[in-house]
Amino acid sequence: MVAAVIDDIEQVARRYARYTALGAAVIAILWHIGYDLTVTLLGWDGLRRPELAGAAWIVYTVIAVIATLSLWRTSRGPARIRELAVAALAVDVAVIAACRPEDLLGISDWAWGSVGWLGVMLTWDRPRWRVELSAFLAANAGIMLTAMIATGTLDRVSIAKYLVVIVGGITMQLGYAAGCETLRARAEDAVLLARRLAADEAWRESAWRIHADRLRRYDAIRDAAESLLRELADGADPGDPRVRENCTAGAMRLRRLITEREDMPDELVSALRERIEAAERRKVLVTAPPLGGNLPDLPEGVREDLLRAPIRALDGARSRARVTVSAMSTMVSVAVVADADEPSVTAGPVREPSGVVVTYQRQEGEIWVNSIWECPRTDP
Repeated sequence: MVAAVIDDIEQVARRYARYTALGAAVIAILWHIGYDLTVTLLGWDGLRRPELAGAAWIVYTVIAVIATLSLWRTSRGPARIRELAVAALAVDVAVIAACRPEDLLGISDWAWGSVGWLGVMLTWDRPRWRVELSAFLAANAGIMLTAMIATGTLDRVSIAKYLVVIVGGITMQLGYAAGCETLRARAEDAVLLARRLAADEAWRESAWRIHADRLRRYDAIRDAAESLLRELADGADPGDPRVRENCTAGAMRLRRLITEREDMPDELVSALRERIEAAERRKVLVTAPPLGGNLPDLPEGVREDLLRAPIRALDGARSRARVTVSAMSTMVSVAVVADADEPSVTAGPVREPSGVVVTYQRQEGEIWVNSIWECPRTDP
């Protein structure tokens, strides 16, 4: 249930990232086709160099397509932003050069108002997008202001037009980018909170499972102790080997239960503990140091290969066995010493497909089985 909720929230966060990015692309492309293309075609005869304006429109389109494809694939602007940003600003210069000086602030000079949307797309979701987008918009504004100074278009009406277009465009473009960034940040916060709550819920569930399992084993030990005390009260001989073995087995089980220190259940430890309890029910005296602690994450198939041979030895124990588990960040070892006839001893180590190495040794009626897995080294 919790995992399903997390998946739903993560999907919502991914949609926010994806569709806000594509929203910037839709705005830029629709504006470019609906307005830029229209005013270019309608004012074609009035342009000083119409072919330059047409080429600029095509370059703008190519940059927009490249940025849109990047946003579609990764929800982030293209990697080669510098070259594309320079090309986008060159579009602004080209359209200015294509217009007559008296049309510098007219509708035919469309680039300086719309090229900012290319900057939004190119800098989208980059680590320093605020600085990069602000620099791009400032460069665009500076290019237009330089053109006005060069042509002497500095009357009050022209300056007012310039400020209206520049301030309005920057407000829309920066505002859209900042607003979408806030939406994405809130969605990511929701994902982090959901993961944190899921981790807390998993910890509580695991703690409850550990507690319930310990209570179950305490009950089993208590029942065994009651049965033994009842036998002694009924006159059983404390010197009887069978009674002494039962007392020893009960003490070992209680000591192991008290010294357990795991906070989170591990599948390897749980599987070993299950086989230890099965051996003890067969009256096998099992010695096992605390099996808790933090074991590293094991790749698929490693846990089964680590346990296979040691568990066979433990299951085959006739009267006694010792189980040990050693773990480091890059190594896990499971060893069993038991008075068992199986498994059969091989001459040398056995390497499993998962990388687990199993070694056997038999001496004086006992078999020693040791399974070791080491994390493969990665070249620096």
